[in-house]
Amino acid sequence: MGDMTLANNAQIQCINKTDRSSAHDRITNVGGATPSRWKMTQTEAIAAIEGGSWQFYVSVAGSSVWVIVAVSASGNKYLKTQNDGEQPNNLLSLPECP
Repeated sequence: MGDMTLANNAQIQCINKTDRSSAHDRITNVGGATPSRWKMTQTEAIAAIEGGSWQFYVSVAGSSVWVIVAVSASGNKYLKTQNDGEQPNNLLSLPECP
């Protein structure tokens, strides 16, 4: 048996976004294709990160960047990559999930 404390790593390869401007409203779903096609809501992804069951990353210009849970000025949680400012631009530049 493997160490159950280790989180599963998954690459976010697509997102579904809204036309809202606030950071926490921009992304509705995140998804990927490894090991098979998957998609979850931003809320589910935040819960998975906070629960320690999943760690997500995106590949930006050939390097992997961790996705973290951030809290907006109004207190809403949202996903962004470690090196992005207030807006989750690395995530927003991904293609739309089918």
